[in-house]
Amino acid sequence: MKIRPHFEISVMGKPVQLGARTLIMGVLNATPDSFSDGGRYLDPVTAIRRGVEMAGQGADWIDVGGESTRPGSRPVSAEEELARVLPIIKGLHRKLPSIPISIDTTKSIVGERAVEAGAAILNDISGLRFDPRLADVARQSGAPLILMHLRGQPRDMQQKPFARSICRSLEEGLARSIQRALAQGVLHCQLILDPGLGFGKTRAQNFEILAHLERLRRFKLPILVGSSRKSFVRAIVSGEGLTPNANTKGRRNQAAFFTNQNLLAALPFGDAAAVVAAILGGAHIVRVHDVEQIAPAVRIADAVAQSARRGSSHSF
Repeated sequence: MKIRPHFEISVMGKPVQLGARTLIMGVLNATPDSFSDGGRYLDPVTAIRRGVEMAGQGADWIDVGGESTRPGSRPVSAEEELARVLPIIKGLHRKLPSIPISIDTTKSIVGERAVEAGAAILNDISGLRFDPRLADVARQSGAPLILMHLRGQPRDMQQKPFARSICRSLEEGLARSIQRALAQGVLHCQLILDPGLGFGKTRAQNFEILAHLERLRRFKLPILVGSSRKSFVRAIVSGEGLTPNANTKGRRNQAAFFTNQNLLAALPFGDAAAVVAAILGGAHIVRVHDVEQIAPAVRIADAVAQSARRGSSHSF
């Protein structure tokens, strides 16, 4: 395996080393319609409690989002998004002053207000396609900016014709996002890349990205991967193949999956496997819902990665 490169970024005015170990970003969705936990953390008190719990379970960063980006979702107004996320960010910043909070948004006004409330990282699923002014917020605040690859928009991303070469589409799309950020004054050392698993990709393409994640090293930037609870992981866990409807053995429809407690119990194991694959492919940060269940898998993957570095000068 290739040795994961190390980077240093500044978060909350302090240097953060990336590469020696994998950072865990805990997901906190303050939405009524998220694909995985919609409505569960819409109440600020419940959301803040969950954020504190994730930090205690090993989350290094907490990613707060107030707009669902599941397939078929529709955007909400900036006012609605701010009403959902600001009380949570303020509460988490007060209770967890040393834990960086990320704001998951595509809107510059939401990013700006979130930073004022205590957020220290900007997470843009559109890679500056929806609102390029989000780069200005990053430039002015010095906050790290996560640029994700997304084909289309959430409402239609799984209906559009898919890329013939997902690796080419991914690299070209991220290159454009990086160029937008740099052109608006964001520093190269502020940027983090996310391949956008599940966002405008087929099931097989998501696994292809995981298998060839090292190709993103050409950008010389840290890599974040979010595979948690996504449909391409759920499908394989439930017994389906890489191509939908290609095999009948073990096939289950989505409704059956969500009502089958055995499969729900098995999903964290699938998520853990995807996380390990991402880390061994070079991911520096993993974005997960189930911090407590995934943290042990992260530690094992890190041990393998560290052993590869120590043994790089030796042969069997």
